[in-house]
Amino acid sequence: MADAEMMRQVAEKDGFIAALDQSGGSTPGALRHYGVPDGAYAGEAEMFALVHRMRVRIITAPAFTGAKVIAAILFERTMDGEAQGQPVPTFLWRTRGVVPFLKVDKGLEEARDGVRLMKPMPGLQALLDRALALGVFGTKMRSVIDLASPSGIAAIVAQQFEFAVAIAERGLAPIVEPEVSINSPEKAGAEALLREALHNKLDALPAGARVMLKLTIPDAPDFYAPLIDHPRVIRVVALSGGYSRAEACRRLAVNHRMIASFSRALIEDLRQSMTDAEFNAALARAIDETYQASTVKVGGASA
Repeated sequence: MADAEMMRQVAEKDGFIAALDQSGGSTPGALRHYGVPDGAYAGEAEMFALVHRMRVRIITAPAFTGAKVIAAILFERTMDGEAQGQPVPTFLWRTRGVVPFLKVDKGLEEARDGVRLMKPMPGLQALLDRALALGVFGTKMRSVIDLASPSGIAAIVAQQFEFAVAIAERGLAPIVEPEVSINSPEKAGAEALLREALHNKLDALPAGARVMLKLTIPDAPDFYAPLIDHPRVIRVVALSGGYSRAEACRRLAVNHRMIASFSRALIEDLRQSMTDAEFNAALARAIDETYQASTVKVGGASA
């Protein structure tokens, strides 16, 4: 069963979730943005060693604590790594007060019917067992919606919830992430179809099962309020989706009770060449801005 203290923090505490789960094909781009060129490493092992070093630098920075960062989503190799001599999930929770999640999907299929489904996940049960043994609280799975396709969005949501039910039964809290592309020419229509499909699947969840939702910030403020209010939803969090941090925070601030789960937007100012003082100051600013957008909402209401 999910740890009760972790559940209270994830469900109720002010703050946001840091997404530190770039993997596979997205890792070279994350390293380039950090200031590490492709030629700086030879092969996958060196690449992942460099990105692990970057992530450890983030999670060991003074501002990266449960005071504002309530949880962090990890890539599998990060979960298996260490920080200051401890397994990363142990370090996050026991030393920093940050709840650990794990990205479990294996990437996306090619686009079809306006969406990109998740690839098969062989070995998922073994991965969940390892995550539980390491003290991980929950999981995250991402798929992408490009167009307002009723059948495509239905397939996305059905696939997400099929896995979410299995993950919840195993004792982990699943984050369902059907991302609507911010560049979609049919973004508002896709969001309307997605909200309805999600609501229907939430109504049909087995007794006792609950999920989190990670969604693109909607065009219409508070559009996802009915999902936030659903009794089967632990929390609704927002992905940055390619928006700059300033833009993502501006959009998030008009969506009450929705908190951030940013990836690129959170670390956009960080560079390998920074001194520790520069790096820590830049990360602290990003954490403060993201926390404010998650907790202080336009109109004076709080998250």
